Amino acid sequence: MILPVQITFRNVDSSASVMARVQAEADKLDQYFDRITSCRVIVEAPHRHRQRGDSFHVRIEVGVPGKELVVTHEPTLESGEESDWHKNIELDGPHRDVYVAIHDSFDAMRRQLRNYAHRLRNEVKTHHAE
Repeated sequence: MILPVQITFRNVDSSASVMARVQAEADKLDQYFDRITSCRVIVEAPHRHRQRGDSFHVRIEVGVPGKELVVTHEPTLESGEESDWHKNIELDGPHRDVYVAIHDSFDAMRRQLRNYAHRLRNEVKTHHAE
């Protein structure tokens, strides 16, 4: 990756091992698309629940020529919570391990980069009108 990864921690103590894991995962993104211009990662623990423990949210913003790809990995609303439903809410449960949250969010970013690269190379199937 050309530029260094910008890592931000919110409500979480910064850790050298977490930063190393984020950097290692970000370095792998070059295999899927080699013209990445920027990469920002936000790791946060928004709520501290005594019974459920900490859950981690990871947001990745990757800049590519002409576009910015964003992955937000947040836990789904539980059945007892009263709140609005959003389309981008994840279907998994809360991430209680920060390393699992990082891995899952970078997996989603790799899929987005792969799809973006396919679209740029016109490798996407199109249906022609008859």
